[in-house]
Amino acid sequence: MSATGPKVSESPGVMRTLGWSDYALLDSGHGRKLERYGRFTVVRPEPQCLWAPALPPETWAAADAVFDPTDEEDAGRWKFRAEPADTWPLAWGDVKFKGRFTAFRHLAFFPEQAANWSWLQAAVREAGPPPRVLNLFGYTGVASLAMAAAGAAVTHVDASKKAVGWARENAELSGLSDRPIRWITEDARKYVQREVRRGSKYEGIILDPPKYGRGPDGEVWRLFEDLPELARLCGELLSENARFLVLNAYAERISGAALSGLLAETLKERGGTIEWGELALVQDGGARQVGMSFYARWKAEGGAS
Repeated sequence: MSATGPKVSESPGVMRTLGWSDYALLDSGHGRKLERYGRFTVVRPEPQCLWAPALPPETWAAADAVFDPTDEEDAGRWKFRAEPADTWPLAWGDVKFKGRFTAFRHLAFFPEQAANWSWLQAAVREAGPPPRVLNLFGYTGVASLAMAAAGAAVTHVDASKKAVGWARENAELSGLSDRPIRWITEDARKYVQREVRRGSKYEGIILDPPKYGRGPDGEVWRLFEDLPELARLCGELLSENARFLVLNAYAERISGAALSGLLAETLKERGGTIEWGELALVQDGGARQVGMSFYARWKAEGGAS
């Protein structure tokens, strides 16, 4: 325990995700991104890309899929040049998973989180005995599988039965079905409340909530109203030997500074450090980067950097 609380970084950082064999940000501009997901190239809206594209229009026109948005946030439909595959194989390191054209513009994972996956794997490997890690709003499980591959015992929680089913498929695809992973379909807030009552403890927690969502029984999640309580409860779940707590958010009105302040309050009885900033995708060639989300992460003394 610490009388002074964790030390908060004075300035933000940028966690930069570079392309890898199954993903690349090929170009960006005029409010769109041109990306490669395995064998498919796709065009998706991205309002932050205020500049002009670097590649010629015919390169963009040759994309396999284009997401056409509607007025409703994140909603729209895909337009394909040819009949698309329902799923196709992708990988990040030893973790394998399936790409999917979802109705909400993404492809069943968030590539900018690769910088987080690397950090989490390092934190797990440096933790000593295999740490118990809780992944809330875990979606299709790539972060859970990255940590399991590094040796963690993972509890993966998501309110969507479909997403948890996809995560299980990804575990089988990765050859990690025999690892200690618990797959939980439940409202994250309800699960954490019950874990606090049980006296459960974890050495690491990942908290990656949406701006708005619904639980399996109609529970409503609103980021700005509900995150402070959930973060506080997560603080209660950290063991005496806890190594990290990672908080990520995509809401436009949030910031890494705000998330770091929340973590500092949540963990005021602990030492360690809090880093905060932005996750960004780096375009091929490195000339441009596109900010995608904000993060704050606490690590115990001697943790991953």
